Amino acid sequence: MKRRSSCLLWIILCLGIAGLVIVAGILFIPRIAWNAFGAPAPSLSGWQRISYGMTLALRAGELTQPNNPNGRKQEFVIQPDESVPSIANRLEEAGLIRSADTFRIYLLWTGLDTIIRSGTYQLSPAQSGQEIAQALKSTTLTEVPFSVFPGWRLEEIAASVPTSGLEFTPEEFLAAARAPSGAPAYLPAGASAEGFLSPGVYTVPRTTSAEQLVYLLMANFSSRLTPDMESKFQNHQLSIYQAVTLASIIQREAMVEAEMPMIASVFYNRLAKGMLLQTDPTVQYALGYNPTQKTWWTTPLSASDLQVDSAYNTYLHPGLPPGPISNPGVAALEAVAAPAESNYYYFQARCDGSGLHNFAETLEQHQQNNCP
Repeated sequence: MKRRSSCLLWIILCLGIAGLVIVAGILFIPRIAWNAFGAPAPSLSGWQRISYGMTLALRAGELTQPNNPNGRKQEFVIQPDESVPSIANRLEEAGLIRSADTFRIYLLWTGLDTIIRSGTYQLSPAQSGQEIAQALKSTTLTEVPFSVFPGWRLEEIAASVPTSGLEFTPEEFLAAARAPSGAPAYLPAGASAEGFLSPGVYTVPRTTSAEQLVYLLMANFSSRLTPDMESKFQNHQLSIYQAVTLASIIQREAMVEAEMPMIASVFYNRLAKGMLLQTDPTVQYALGYNPTQKTWWTTPLSASDLQVDSAYNTYLHPGLPPGPISNPGVAALEAVAAPAESNYYYFQARCDGSGLHNFAETLEQHQQNNCP
């Protein structure tokens, strides 16, 4: 009995010592990671700090030592919206880092996973994993993607500049866009580039200036403006500037590209009959930024909004507004060039949230389409 009790005590003692070692390890090893790699990101949970910290402490060499001290620089492209695991795996496959898993955990530990930008980087296997991770903060980024979405106005494009990786300010972009240099002949003298900054995703050098970006976007618009499109604009008695103005309205009105030709037909029919266009986006453009809604496109519009004193208010002024109200995509331009044939003079959004519209020939039919 004494021998059995003695064994039991030794077992309890050993388990206690083992427990203390484990607890000490849990508390001490993450501290090693903290000292070596900095404080963990505030967003990490307590368990993540312990788990990631232990991994980094035990695998520190995979981050602090280069994969190939004699390796040469190579181009590495991070795609838009690419996940951190994908980036880490491709870095390992390219021979740039020792361990994708350890590299991924380091990004999570430091919070670098939230600030990696897509683009083209020059990286070397002679760099440590830690150095490569820091480089992905864009310090060695040579090219960046810049996106312009269909229907954005100048100010919305400018607002995307600070997060793009480009080195000029939103104010510099607006100045360049409002007085574009090297503007094409179809842009009236003194007109801004509004409407002619072709939507799309552009990969440009980080050192691109605001003037160069505006020129690039306008040049892309010109390349998409086909002779057939111009000819069809002329057949509708529209200049290129007027056609882009109409397309910019259609872009803001349509949620579904397939409806753009029909919406175009409504506007053509109203113009032919001398009716006011009465389109909300032109009023939204005239109103400008809404600080309460934090948007450039106030919705819904009030009765007083519809009375705003502006040449862009198509509820008050006949014909097209003075210029484009957004930057339309190719589909909207094609709808202006080749509208559907219809007898419709009215349309409004359906009540089902689908983004589609109900079209009507008469005001009475139009009113019957009102949502309950």
